[in-house]
Amino acid sequence: MTKYNNLVEEAKKLAKAKKHNDCMTSAYVGSALITDKGNVYTGISIDADCAIGFCAEHSAISEMIKNKETKIEAIVAVSHQGKILAPCGRCRELIYQTNYNNKNTKVIMGPQKTSTLAKLLPYNWQNK
Repeated sequence: MTKYNNLVEEAKKLAKAKKHNDCMTSAYVGSALITDKGNVYTGISIDADCAIGFCAEHSAISEMIKNKETKIEAIVAVSHQGKILAPCGRCRELIYQTNYNNKNTKVIMGPQKTSTLAKLLPYNWQNK
């Protein structure tokens, strides 16, 4: 896992919970990913009371796509309390649908623990 320790640290740096007003918060979760080309992209969560926010993984994937990449080697999400989090189902689907080869993406699940997306998402939305 030492290969991906820098991803965990990048995500931790971003996870600094902030309340913007009575109905919006951000950065309760930070995410970092590394692509097959070795580029690192990061993102933060945004939560609004009316449910129009998005996960930190979505933000990082958006940055990656903006830079014309789709293949994720590894990804991690870290809470503002420093806990490594498994991606939610919506994030798992987004990782897969961004590039079908991402089923082999290493998902960092904890210290010294990774899984592949294929194990976390045995049946994707299209059942492929």
